[in-house]
Amino acid sequence: MRARRFVPIATVLLVAAGVAVALVAFGPEVEQAPEPPPTPVVRVMEATPRDVQVEVKSQGETQPRTRSQLVAQVAGRIARVSPEFAAGAFFEKGDVLVWLDDSDYRLALQQAQAEVARARVALAQEQAQAEVAREEWKSLGRGEPSALVLRKPQLAEARAALEAARAAAQQAKLQLGRTTVEAPYAGRVRRTEADVGQFVAAGTPLADIYATDYAEIRLPVQQRDLAFLEVDVGYPSERGPGPAVVLRDDGRTWTGEVVRVGGTVDPATRLIEVWARVDDPFNRGRDANRAPLPMGLFVQARIAGRTLEDVFVLPRAALRDGRVLVVEDGRLEFREVEVLRTRGDEVVIGAGLRPGDTVVATPLDTPVAGMSVRTVPADEARD
Repeated sequence: MRARRFVPIATVLLVAAGVAVALVAFGPEVEQAPEPPPTPVVRVMEATPRDVQVEVKSQGETQPRTRSQLVAQVAGRIARVSPEFAAGAFFEKGDVLVWLDDSDYRLALQQAQAEVARARVALAQEQAQAEVAREEWKSLGRGEPSALVLRKPQLAEARAALEAARAAAQQAKLQLGRTTVEAPYAGRVRRTEADVGQFVAAGTPLADIYATDYAEIRLPVQQRDLAFLEVDVGYPSERGPGPAVVLRDDGRTWTGEVVRVGGTVDPATRLIEVWARVDDPFNRGRDANRAPLPMGLFVQARIAGRTLEDVFVLPRAALRDGRVLVVEDGRLEFREVEVLRTRGDEVVIGAGLRPGDTVVATPLDTPVAGMSVRTVPADEARD
């Protein structure tokens, strides 16, 4: 009995399944609408004008203002040297650094002075004889006397001999004075090349010295960067102090100023030389907030330039081939802009943007004008 009840139910299920299969196989196909692409999300920032002071970067080596070779002007044995005549020692202008044995030069001066005295006596005698000759001619002679009779040639010779003796004495005095070697300026000894007991000839190098009143740094800059500095190839001028310069090395900092600009642009590199000066590089004034600036130190430099007014500072990623993307009513728009400078990860824009523009800071692979985008603030997206 149960088997007979299940037969009609199974038949119904089979028929329903067949109908369903037929509907799926032979029924009309349902078209599926494609899903729209997702709207990209971009980081944006508001374009806000502000003033920016330009800094021109460079690097260079510190050099002394003046470097000289101290030499002996006369020959002699070095009798004594100053405690400041040593490598690294400081000295002031006029300090005597080396004394040569002056015995021979003192004797030469005495002899020269004796010759002056003899020549003076000889001139006085000749003047007296000339006077006697003149009086005798007045008493005995007739007509005009000759120059030889009046002893004029002998008188001229005596005067010339006195002048020569005086010149020789002055020369001997100069030679004696040159046995002491004085510092021509306030500075420092770099290296000595002679010492006590050594005989030196005239022109023999005694030491390398350099001035310490200020140091100079040659800073090559790009020709285009010169336009952002308050100097030109005609500098120095009468406009007062030059642009400030900050020098750095291993955490130490020194300040100086531009004092002149080279007049030639290197045709290969398009660089032009700017010279900066740092006063009192060795801190002889004992400023507790300053470190000494050694000569020959390689330093990084930042030169203060002009202030650019009402410009826009954007991330470098916002610039694409001289154009910037902005969002207007949820859609992308390209703007041609004027790039004044690039500094690190930022660009300074001079024209092409309006205050309040929504600038895209997100790099897009294939941006298209008019593309719909969703925006989030740049700071919020980074968090």
